[in-house]
Amino acid sequence: MKKLFTVWMLAMAGSTFGQAATGDIVGTVVSPKNNQIIIGAKTLIEDNGRKYQAITDVDGRFRMTSIPAGKYTMMIYYLGDTMSNIQVDVPIEAFCNLGIIEFESKVVARQGVKVTPKATIKFGEIPVKEITAMEIKRSPVKFDVKALVTTMSSEVKLSDDGELMFRGARKGDMIYVLDGIKSTEVFNVPSCSIARMMVYTGGLPAKYGDTLGGAVILETKSYFDLYRQYQAEYGE
Repeated sequence: MKKLFTVWMLAMAGSTFGQAATGDIVGTVVSPKNNQIIIGAKTLIEDNGRKYQAITDVDGRFRMTSIPAGKYTMMIYYLGDTMSNIQVDVPIEAFCNLGIIEFESKVVARQGVKVTPKATIKFGEIPVKEITAMEIKRSPVKFDVKALVTTMSSEVKLSDDGELMFRGARKGDMIYVLDGIKSTEVFNVPSCSIARMMVYTGGLPAKYGDTLGGAVILETKSYFDLYRQYQAEYGE
């Protein structure tokens, strides 16, 4: 009965929190022998029964879209061969650029993959800081979103009246985005419901271009985040 109640609570929480923000994965697959592009290779991510996939085009490029932000393991299939254990970190509403991936034949499992540039490079997001749910849980200021922001970057300070100040911008000149909804006001969100948070102090993507200051992007946990947490804690 206790387990059923826990699952019911997870489902209710999933309907309460906002949908997880999504991002894309891009890259190019080539042959390691002569760096010749590989056309028709299948890239795949599986997560709790959901599948995200893409096929490399005539330039060897692929793009997987609308993937909930988070860490995943990607696989590549080509002519019966498999390359696996490719670690990717999908950012919030941005790209994870895997660069050039050298596909080696008859590889069933790998501990790593040669990637140029590194898999965590994100276009148009420099400078940007990110904090995860686990890091938020350990923070001594986890109950105050504004205080969390100031601990993430030395470029952000709190004014005497409690407003966020980004270096080089006026007080309050910023954008706050909670699960894709923009606001100029920073809302305190229960720390246990935050999946991850990002702070831009410059180089804002075009979608946040209506400010000269910075941006605070906050994503709450989705049902699948809570379900994965439940599995990790109870082993089911």
